[in-house]
Amino acid sequence: MAQWTSAMGSTQLARLLASQQARPGGAGTRRPPAYRALADGIRLLVLEGRVPVAARLPAERELAVALAVSRTTVAAAYEALRTEGFLESRRGAGSWTAVPAGNPLPARGLEPLPPEALGSMIDLGCAALPAPEPWLTRAVQGALEALPPYAHTHGDYPAGLPALREMLAERYTARGIPTMPEQIMVTTGAMGAIDAICHLFAGRGERIAVESPSYANILQLMREAGARLVPVAMADGLAGWDLDRWRQVLRDAAPRLAYVVADFHNPTGALAGEDQRRQLVEAARSAGTVIVVDETMSELGLDPDLDMPRPVCGFDPAGSTVITVGSASKAFWAGMRIGWVRAAPDVIRSLVAARAYADLGTPVLEQLAVNWLLNTGGWQAAVDVRREQARANRDALVTAVRRELPDWEFEVPRGGLTLWVRTGGLSGSRLAEVGERVGVRVPSGPRFGVDGAFEGYVRLPFTVGGAVADEAAVRLAAAARLVETGAGTGAEVAHPFVA
Repeated sequence: MAQWTSAMGSTQLARLLASQQARPGGAGTRRPPAYRALADGIRLLVLEGRVPVAARLPAERELAVALAVSRTTVAAAYEALRTEGFLESRRGAGSWTAVPAGNPLPARGLEPLPPEALGSMIDLGCAALPAPEPWLTRAVQGALEALPPYAHTHGDYPAGLPALREMLAERYTARGIPTMPEQIMVTTGAMGAIDAICHLFAGRGERIAVESPSYANILQLMREAGARLVPVAMADGLAGWDLDRWRQVLRDAAPRLAYVVADFHNPTGALAGEDQRRQLVEAARSAGTVIVVDETMSELGLDPDLDMPRPVCGFDPAGSTVITVGSASKAFWAGMRIGWVRAAPDVIRSLVAARAYADLGTPVLEQLAVNWLLNTGGWQAAVDVRREQARANRDALVTAVRRELPDWEFEVPRGGLTLWVRTGGLSGSRLAEVGERVGVRVPSGPRFGVDGAFEGYVRLPFTVGGAVADEAAVRLAAAARLVETGAGTGAEVAHPFVA
């Protein structure tokens, strides 16, 4: 019986391999044999999760044709992968990917590093900060005091606690967006909100337009839901959306949904202007596309003189085009798994009805904690602490990277938690792999793209500062030297299948 659970076509695998761009080799650079480069390329794709474990690979002859190499090269690469434990084969069943015993399964998204590993590893994989104390403790204490009346109920509130829904509606109204509690649904984090929206609006095979690059975990969520992702390139630097490209995609692809991060975009940090927001809503309305706007970074403006644009939903007074998603995870703490959806009342009713087959509701105690924060002024005080932490970390990280890696290019965002860095022509995938060996964990650019885009980038979050930021940059520089010289693994530099 075959032990593979999915299949990877030769064209798709060739495209992923070709995405592993790297700087041309110079003096001191070793160019590996073709079979070794192919084996290392596939191994890297498995370790990054871009080729799933237990995925059936193309037959040797088929892949050789797609890559324009000899079948002997492919056969030798497959044999090397089998020897190293990254491939298993059975006569009549083909060959499928694996991981050697003792290796962790590759992450398809950006899972946090386990706390027990933090002593030896600087974790730049997860864009999340520690809790802003004493506000977390105070919020939990306030929630416990408010809990007794709810303890006498069944505890299931599919739309969320009425008190929290009312408070969230009031916050939108205060921002100039009149909102009723009936337009709010409380969810288990922003991921839970977007998952529910995708299941309601975009069935398997439906097109969803996404920024390119975009948030890795959301891209993977949509892939696993069976969506067909349509990437729309961002404008250069921090200029936000390219409206001409958006109009073309909305017109030609007619996606059912579009997912965007207007405020301090993850990963680039871009902030979309008011006119961009207005034009995107108008284009989506004309195309019949519903825009899902991720506002999880909206409160993390870091520059004191920054004037925030009006929320995207402010340009959709009828509520037929924009669905807004918010969360406590970035502005407050990732461990507080509270998110919310703002949408038209009929959309909220549909989402609530569908929730009976999902998680029934969000934990009451955490909702009470967020409600306490919003009612007492603790939320704003905690956000002020968070901004101060992120601003100091941003400035320290920028200074350290510019000092240790002067060839790397980036623009400094005015808010958010992430720096999107062009790595001077080096492979982001190989930097990520070698980085773990020298004690720094960093996500590579292709995690934030569709079909292997952004190989020449990494994302650096503002999660460390001071001496730790300095040390992180030193370790990244060490990883870059290993990748550049080909001294880390067999094929860090030259890949023979890049067109």
